[in-house]
Amino acid sequence: MLAIVALGLTSCDRRYYDFPQYNFAGRPTPPSRLASRVMVSLTVNGTQGALQMIDSQRDIRHTIFDANSTFPISGYAAGYPNMIFNFPEQTSGYVYSNSDGSLTRINYSTEASAGPAGTLAPRSDSVAVPPGFRHIYAASSTSGVIVVVDSTNGQTYALNLPNVYRVAVNQGDSVILAMVRNSDTLYRLIRLNQNQPAVPGATDCQPFNVPVWCVVPVTDSSSSPSLDRPVGAYFSLDGTTAYVLNCGRECGGATSGITMLSQDALRVDSYPTSTPYPSPVKGNVAVPGGVTTALADGTTLYLAGQQLQPDGYFAGFLSTMDLNTNTVTGQYSISDGYHSKLLLGDDNTLWIGSQQCATGERAHNNQNYNCLTRYDIGAKTTRVLPEVSPGDPNSHVPYPNANENQYYYGDLTGLCWVQGLHKMYTAYGGQIHAFQTADGSEMDNSQITVQGTALDVAYMDAATNSAN
Repeated sequence: MLAIVALGLTSCDRRYYDFPQYNFAGRPTPPSRLASRVMVSLTVNGTQGALQMIDSQRDIRHTIFDANSTFPISGYAAGYPNMIFNFPEQTSGYVYSNSDGSLTRINYSTEASAGPAGTLAPRSDSVAVPPGFRHIYAASSTSGVIVVVDSTNGQTYALNLPNVYRVAVNQGDSVILAMVRNSDTLYRLIRLNQNQPAVPGATDCQPFNVPVWCVVPVTDSSSSPSLDRPVGAYFSLDGTTAYVLNCGRECGGATSGITMLSQDALRVDSYPTSTPYPSPVKGNVAVPGGVTTALADGTTLYLAGQQLQPDGYFAGFLSTMDLNTNTVTGQYSISDGYHSKLLLGDDNTLWIGSQQCATGERAHNNQNYNCLTRYDIGAKTTRVLPEVSPGDPNSHVPYPNANENQYYYGDLTGLCWVQGLHKMYTAYGGQIHAFQTADGSEMDNSQITVQGTALDVAYMDAATNSAN
């Protein structure tokens, strides 16, 4: 009788993965039956890599039935998967491996590799994948080329542009910009019509005899040239303006800021007929705090970068710019280092990630020099996370990493927003760390750590592509 009662009580415990009758946006139920998945890219030794999923609703890396199990993406085995391009709206993702230049498509519905999406240059500095997936772009300063994978004709093109290291594309795949290291010149790509001759003044066109793609410089003919070590671009959602990010002093230039360009003049099908080209520059805004990455919420453009201090060290700042007036409205202290991650989250928060934070003003002044910052948009306050006091023997990071530094996690290389669950997952110092958006507190990561070095993270079940 006791056994029967125990069995009955056990059967009442819903210890299985359940889905509603109708999944969000008609998405199929995946094999793992996980409704909230964070995909982690990791490497074991730089030549052996994998993709692993974490149950981000329960914050465990294994099934609830077996603590020794994992949720791998089947069929993936590239060596150093350091970039994930996440498209939950299309139930797919793309993963770039720095070690071999492979770009692999991941099917979120089957949780498996869907095969190669193209081969890019190994050790590419920057990769751009627009949502239409008709083209993929990569910049490699090592090879000195911009690679274009053109799925419309099944061809791959390599355009020569020495020291190119950044590429940016708008949502419509109609404007493609490229930036060269230690240069104030901005470039754009042009796709020619069949049998159209190469455009005048092009830096390079490929193929040489019957060109399909050309790279041309963007003219900055304003009375005082505004481009200053451009490193990226943010494209307005209405398709009118490209906000080019000028790194300035942080990248060896003079003045950091934003240069606003007309997207119409930069379109891939806008062909110059003579030189000099007409200038697309619409205006310029100086941003003293520095600019290396940007994100907008519709009314405010958030800009993160570094500003040179009188003692010779760089300090990290978040600047806000009103998109209606194009004026800087605030500047807030954040983590030092090169800023490459900006992401909105639950609880009216903005999250900023950077790398090489231990060489800036905060470390010099014995302040918290970690690489993650939480910005409270309503209160306009910032907190560097985790909160520690270097030099204090009673202060330490909650979950030390392999670097054995009790005050510092290391570089933040991945950031994703687990929408609606008030969480931010990160690849932080080579391991997975998760934070509560409400107060910035770190969650226990003992059940979400991975075997290997975590390189990037992506929230596969987001409502929109903006969760990464």
